[in-house]
Amino acid sequence: MEITQKERDHITEFFLQNREKFEEKLLSEAVNVAGKISEILQKGNINLLKNAEKLVLYIVEQKEADLISFAQQEGKAWAKNALTLSFKLEWVQAIRRTVWHFLYQYDRLSSEATKREEFYAMEKKINDSVDQFLNTFFISYSNYKDEMLNSQRKLVEHLSVPIIPISTGVAVLPLIGTIDPYRMQTIEEKVLSDISSLSIQTLIMDMSGITSMDVDVIVHFEKILNGVSMMGCKAVITGLRAELVRKMIHLGVSFEKKAETKGTLQQTLKDYIHAL
Repeated sequence: MEITQKERDHITEFFLQNREKFEEKLLSEAVNVAGKISEILQKGNINLLKNAEKLVLYIVEQKEADLISFAQQEGKAWAKNALTLSFKLEWVQAIRRTVWHFLYQYDRLSSEATKREEFYAMEKKINDSVDQFLNTFFISYSNYKDEMLNSQRKLVEHLSVPIIPISTGVAVLPLIGTIDPYRMQTIEEKVLSDISSLSIQTLIMDMSGITSMDVDVIVHFEKILNGVSMMGCKAVITGLRAELVRKMIHLGVSFEKKAETKGTLQQTLKDYIHAL
């Protein structure tokens, strides 16, 4: 059985008329959060009392789309400002208890007591709405945190691919550490982007600091060299380690067709500096 529009209007009016009592009751229910209201407002520009009223009205008036949108905004705001999730959970559960307290008061003052069927219909609607708000909030919070982590990881990876111009049209890319498929993807993006933006004609890639490259990474690197060539840039590889060369021999892979190979970065730099 649905709650009628007339009934929803009456309940909404009851809540608005008793706004101060509602806030007082809510604060008594959310003991830990009550002392943090000003701090949360200052830190995240989030007015907990105002937002609590907004949430209650969305729930009572059964505005599902508005409730979901509001939950998404709240989740993002709490994640963005690194606010404590336990406070949010306590606050929303306190709102749930306070809503039911006022519905009980409303029913007592009503000329007709709520029928059992109407009560259960109301109970399901309200609790489902609160649960939907919480679920949407936590998903939005988690998604925003994941996006931040991915963005930070991508930034760190790009910083680990430093392309250093040494003269007009010549740049050096020192590769250090383990190269996994994710990092190789970052190298591809950075190399092709910087060749274009920096007008690089010769890219010297020093591989003396690479500790490990798996088979699929070696194959991917070969494709990157193809891309470098397609962009009209000459690739020069220095510092290939013996263990990496042996692995390439067994794979039947050779970088010589795609790039010029030299022994050390130091000697290569001397050659290019003297050529200037």
